[in-house]
Amino acid sequence: MPTKRILFLGDVCAEPGREAVKELLPALRTELQPDFCIVNGENAAGGYGITPRLAEEIFKAGANCITTGDHCFDRKEVWEFLITEPRILRPLNYPPEAPGNGWAVYDFPSGTGRIVVINLLGRVFMKPVDCPFRRINPLLNQIRSLTPLAIVDFHAEATAEKLAMGWFLDGKVSAVIGTHTHIQTADERILPGGTAYITDAGMCGAFDSVLGMRKDLSLRRLIEMVPVRLQPATDDIRINGIIIDIDANTGQATRIERLVYPLKKSLIT
Repeated sequence: MPTKRILFLGDVCAEPGREAVKELLPALRTELQPDFCIVNGENAAGGYGITPRLAEEIFKAGANCITTGDHCFDRKEVWEFLITEPRILRPLNYPPEAPGNGWAVYDFPSGTGRIVVINLLGRVFMKPVDCPFRRINPLLNQIRSLTPLAIVDFHAEATAEKLAMGWFLDGKVSAVIGTHTHIQTADERILPGGTAYITDAGMCGAFDSVLGMRKDLSLRRLIEMVPVRLQPATDDIRINGIIIDIDANTGQATRIERLVYPLKKSLIT
């Protein structure tokens, strides 16, 4: 049975997350031998958005595709880049006039087959966007005509909305991977229709923090209600991600496993 292995890294948060990806992703690619690597980079620029320069750093480290989320347009300099660089996606359910694309089909670097990556944004507790369920549904037949392998990054806050998307797409895509909360969940599984699912892949960044940001500033915002600007934390740097094996003929997942990779320490699975 021919198998394709997909490596997915959770939200890259600020400089510590970028440095972890630059240092560790090449070693991960050597150790795990993925056929394709997807990285969510929407918090790469100080925790808010991404720039073309930072995207190129992530590509150079070994990412084949960068997904984003609700901060995708925070940095104006990335708007044109989203149009001209097909390897970076913004959520599909933004208005069609927004810069960039919400999905793309990519050739595997090995030259054997193709994979579709779709980026979606949740609506529960998030900014108003089009319905992600209704936006992806018309694409499913088109995607199947291109390749049986399809990965969805669902960037959403509510666990219920993420799980609902998993059930909605079960048997229709190879994997539904939740992002956005920066907390890796322990509910990875393969749904009955063969779709790999996890509520959140986690974060690449500083874990001695509140979601990658300095604890003192986060606590001040919550306790004193002072709108201080959050700043990235710098200690206990790790990358979170998942590895998925997919039957290349059927597009059904056969394995999903969480990864935690501390900086300058051994791999933990």
